[in-house]
Amino acid sequence: MPLHAPEPESRTRLAEILGAGANDADLGEELTKILARACTVLDVDTATVLRHESRWARLVAVAAAGLEEEVYQGVQVPVGAGFAGAVAARREPVVIDQVDKTTVLNALLSERGLHTMLGVPMLAGTELVGVLHIGAVRERRFTTTDIETLRLLADRLAAVLQAEIVHQNQAATIALQRSLLPGVLPVIDGLRLAARYVPGAEAGLGGDWYDIFRLPGDQTGIVMGDVSGHGLEAAVIMGRLRSALRAYALDCDDPAEVLAKLDRKANHFEHGVMATVAYGILRPGHKSMALSLAGHLPPVVASPGKPAELVAAPPDPPVGLTVGATVKRRTTVVALPPGAVAVFYTDGLVERRDRLVDTGMDQLAELVRPEDPERACARIMAAMVGSRPPQDDVALVVLHRAEGAGTP
Repeated sequence: MPLHAPEPESRTRLAEILGAGANDADLGEELTKILARACTVLDVDTATVLRHESRWARLVAVAAAGLEEEVYQGVQVPVGAGFAGAVAARREPVVIDQVDKTTVLNALLSERGLHTMLGVPMLAGTELVGVLHIGAVRERRFTTTDIETLRLLADRLAAVLQAEIVHQNQAATIALQRSLLPGVLPVIDGLRLAARYVPGAEAGLGGDWYDIFRLPGDQTGIVMGDVSGHGLEAAVIMGRLRSALRAYALDCDDPAEVLAKLDRKANHFEHGVMATVAYGILRPGHKSMALSLAGHLPPVVASPGKPAELVAAPPDPPVGLTVGATVKRRTTVVALPPGAVAVFYTDGLVERRDRLVDTGMDQLAELVRPEDPERACARIMAAMVGSRPPQDDVALVVLHRAEGAGTP
């Protein structure tokens, strides 16, 4: 970022490049028009925007003028490699007057016959959003005004690109979350179910999920999980863990074994991922539930004539945190008499800045009683969430074993 006020000439040239402002064109079309005007105003032959993908430490061409092949061919440049990679790594303007395999990684630049190039980082505060570079096929001396103009343009485009990325991620996260969370809970004889999911007001949608499914042998699986982090990446990881758990559940009737397989999968394929998971299997007739906890908070069970209690199941390590370690996961059998209610939840329900998680769990246990699961969900959400938006995602599932279901 320049330490001095931009020169009037730089601002004038920037205004020419930006044109009349936003219109109904999509971002890609608008960027292409802006880059074409930049080529004219700055007297160059090419202009390219590469978006920074931080997870993979690479730059990807998303818009170009004069060298559209970069976008069409999906050009990618590792941060720190080649010309654009050097701009990203240094986070300062870079000029080269020799464009060949010794200075650039992307062969399209030399094939286009470029002689001189100028690149600047696209920054939003301290965050690297991408790289903007221009090039000329003839010898071209870039002045201080040229560099200043390109930096001002990069700042404007960084803000626009970052806003678009956030919008796209939010839309994709919502669509993914809706597709993965059960739209309608299964109808199971002798069992009534209800659920709630509310995204956190501060961090937005994340990796919380619940799942209920039939299993062979007249059994029912119930899952409550929470992937660390928020946004699209957490939701994508959640989707992969959900699908893997379902697959393992078909082959294993021991919840501890299912979570052990899920943990092994996460450690091998999802490096750096951490998730807490509670997985229970309701045995035929729903007389009991086999339960295993991978770092997740214990469910609450209330039986007729008895006060509700947090299930005394030992918490084993979360999924994804046992690399190189041998962990023996445990299964606890929980009795479910006729009329019993079991409540599964994520920490967003019981934890707030002004309420410790243990306090919230005790408060939840005091609220749970044998009753219709929809009524239970409504009462629990009213008491635990109330009129304040939840800070973190809240997932809640209540299951009720019908009074006349089976014989205890």
